[in-house]
Amino acid sequence: MSRFRKIGVVGGGAWGTALAATAERAGRRVTLWAREPDVVAAIAERHENTSFLPGVSLNPSIAATGDLVEVARADALLLVVPAQYLRATAQALAPVLPEGTPLVIAAKGIEMGSGATMGEVLAETLPRNPVAVLSGPTFAIEVARGLPTAVTLAAADPVLGAELVAALGTQTFRPYLSDDPVGCEIGGAVKNVLAIACGIVSGRGLGDNARAALITRGLAEMVRLAVAKGGKPETLMGLSGLGDLVLTCTAMQSRNCSLGAALGQGRSLADVLGERRSVAEGVASAAAVAALAARLGLDMPIVAAVDAILHRGAAIDTAISSLLARPFKAEGF
Repeated sequence: MSRFRKIGVVGGGAWGTALAATAERAGRRVTLWAREPDVVAAIAERHENTSFLPGVSLNPSIAATGDLVEVARADALLLVVPAQYLRATAQALAPVLPEGTPLVIAAKGIEMGSGATMGEVLAETLPRNPVAVLSGPTFAIEVARGLPTAVTLAAADPVLGAELVAALGTQTFRPYLSDDPVGCEIGGAVKNVLAIACGIVSGRGLGDNARAALITRGLAEMVRLAVAKGGKPETLMGLSGLGDLVLTCTAMQSRNCSLGAALGQGRSLADVLGERRSVAEGVASAAAVAALAARLGLDMPIVAAVDAILHRGAAIDTAISSLLARPFKAEGF
């Protein structure tokens, strides 16, 4: 019997809802916290997140709440708020969360301004709670429907990691254990930026060759940053690196890839974001990763180009021309 009988999910978007559904399938008692009252009401009354995951029926045993005190009573918490809101959410949890309750980061991003990973944010805001990271190639709708999915669950404490795998894993939701939370986080954050780049390539009609090249060279950039932050290069060859990168860069289900495609077709960032309620994490992470790379003295030209397009007024064709004009070099990381 797992000691994690009660799982709290903090974040009522599509991914949080999908994780609540899979935790319930794993036999856990689940409470989902959402900031939006309409989401709480829809799950409680209709057993469906009509705002972020419509068409997926949720088990009536999944409780929904807008009260952090209620969700903090769980044996472990999955943190699934957007990356740029994690610090504020953690600060709100701090007075009500018992010391020692494990936290599983399921948000993918780098914090703007500080350049902190989500793990670093929690080390500052909730230092008395052990942390693990859940990441990998996951579209929320497929996880919610119980389609086969494999993910990485990374924890510095191998006992905690194994216990979380046992608590969350099912026949169709397959966590693979890792001891590299840093590498796992970097993969999840950077792949969103690269997915915007791949979307731009598709929207501009630059072809499949260009997309394959971008994925491959983007992977090299991910490895550079992960290693500089203390992660392991082999982590980026797994589910939370290459696996997530391939999925996000090759499917228009991806919020980031579809956003990039719209930009590549000539639409403005403001117009695309104005149509969406869900967050495309790569927009904020592009600026945060580019700034972090500059601070660390790392060469990440694809990330820098995406940041320039999104935040610095660079024309797409100019950014592409700059990438293609880079000197020829030996292949490597």
